[in-house]
Amino acid sequence: MVERPPQRVLAMIMAGGKGKRLMPLTEQRSKPAVPFAGTYRIVDFVLSNFLNSGVLAMYVLVQYRSQSLIEHLRRAWRIGGPNRQSFITVVPPQMKGRGKWYEGTADAVFQNLNLVQDFAPNLVAVFGADHIYRMDLRQMIQFHLDNQADVTIAALPVPIQSAKGFGIIQTNADQRIKGFEEKPKHPKPMPGNPNMAFSSMGNYIFNGDILMKALEQDARSPGSHDFGRDIIPSLLQSHKVMAYNFLDNVVPGVHPYEEWGYWRDVGTLEAYWQAHMDILGENPIFDLRNVNWPITTDASGEPIASVVRSQLDDAMVGQGSLIVDANIRRSVIGRNVRIGKGVDIEECVILDGTVVGPKARLRRVISDRFNLIPAGTELGYEKLQDNNIQYSVDKSGIIVLPRGHSYGGRAVPPIPNP
Repeated sequence: MVERPPQRVLAMIMAGGKGKRLMPLTEQRSKPAVPFAGTYRIVDFVLSNFLNSGVLAMYVLVQYRSQSLIEHLRRAWRIGGPNRQSFITVVPPQMKGRGKWYEGTADAVFQNLNLVQDFAPNLVAVFGADHIYRMDLRQMIQFHLDNQADVTIAALPVPIQSAKGFGIIQTNADQRIKGFEEKPKHPKPMPGNPNMAFSSMGNYIFNGDILMKALEQDARSPGSHDFGRDIIPSLLQSHKVMAYNFLDNVVPGVHPYEEWGYWRDVGTLEAYWQAHMDILGENPIFDLRNVNWPITTDASGEPIASVVRSQLDDAMVGQGSLIVDANIRRSVIGRNVRIGKGVDIEECVILDGTVVGPKARLRRVISDRFNLIPAGTELGYEKLQDNNIQYSVDKSGIIVLPRGHSYGGRAVPPIPNP
């Protein structure tokens, strides 16, 4: 086997998404900055994957409602120091080229092409920042090198009957991509498996020189300036574009009871809520207690949670929280949450700093941060007893309380970072 020289890899993390379908959770923050699992932000998952894989040069491209994300990255992700090869740097729109905001994922990288040129990478990994998953990037990189690919796309097999909602990749038997369709009416199956189709995960590895040429050419033409819609289709005929099967990725520490190849786009309220349900229980299908592939976030200075005369079943509780005489089932409770006497909570996601008054009953509720829910409130049942509560109802029936509302008439202390 020919020994290859070390690869110089640069990550471009796309973290500018509006997250319209996650409103009102994205009313004051971008989608990657939305809290998850009582401790993390969604962006922590992709950054942890790169960190654990030893890829330590990362630019995070932000755009919409970015301050919360910037503050989180400042607190939680400080690497590098004097080492210019290891860094996580936030990159807001520079208004280069057309002098506009980022018009698409490809345009976002194009406007920062000088950063790519200055780093002079062999490979550029362009990844999204709004998915929940674990992935060892080294294995995808090795697949890219072994196949002498120009571009490699991470692909997840999905059932053919549900493939209509995805961008579907058509490959030959060697996993070389020969076609791509966005949400096709009649998805084409994977070679040798008529029941499954290859779905693009929107994560790419490019040879550095090919990426720069493709972006310069795309910038000269009208279009959406998007990797999936424009860049990848333009390269299929002239370059070797491969599909990396995400199910081939082996992450250390994953238990047999977990879903192999767990990956979720938490772009809707229902998907966000369901991903929280997936981390609960003795044998969750996505277990956050993996010491061999940890998810990194900002350190919390609060004490451990306190539970007094309460019943908790299939629940996770964040640091600094206090629960007194309450009944909590299949729920995720964030940090510094106060839950009063007689409260009943079922299948809820309660984010940091929320106060739940005595005898409140909540079922299938997502409460954003720093809310004050008054005593006796009932949400998720047949009758809403407090008509003064501002809330949204997802089509799946999940109730969402926007951030920082004082439903009981008391002022919620202002918190600068949403």
